[in-house]
Amino acid sequence: MGIEEYGGGQQAADVLVVTTNDVPGFHVDRVIGEVFGLTVRSRHLGSQIGAGLKSMIGGELRGLTKTLVETRNQAMERLVEQARARGANAVLMFRFDVTEAADVGTEVCAYGTAVVLAPLS
Repeated sequence: MGIEEYGGGQQAADVLVVTTNDVPGFHVDRVIGEVFGLTVRSRHLGSQIGAGLKSMIGGELRGLTKTLVETRNQAMERLVEQARARGANAVLMFRFDVTEAADVGTEVCAYGTAVVLAPLS
């Protein structure tokens, strides 16, 4: 597995997603409001057993790492879809929240503030 399988981040060119309050060279023309993308994933039993065995001897749980990356990317894609549908061209203050969902999976929520950015005059 290459390192590219363990990364994430910006994929959409039409909606900028940043963790900052502002973007240099732009001003917030309009605040649309909170947007989020949510997904819940579980691993199959074989992977859980393998991860349990691996955790006893130590080391990275690569299967679980890959699943979490895929889950975060899906949550981010859903956030971008929601922002785009509401007319935003950017999401400011982007964050992830990860929690266990009723002992059956991992809930990942990507959230931020949808805005319309305009270049500074």
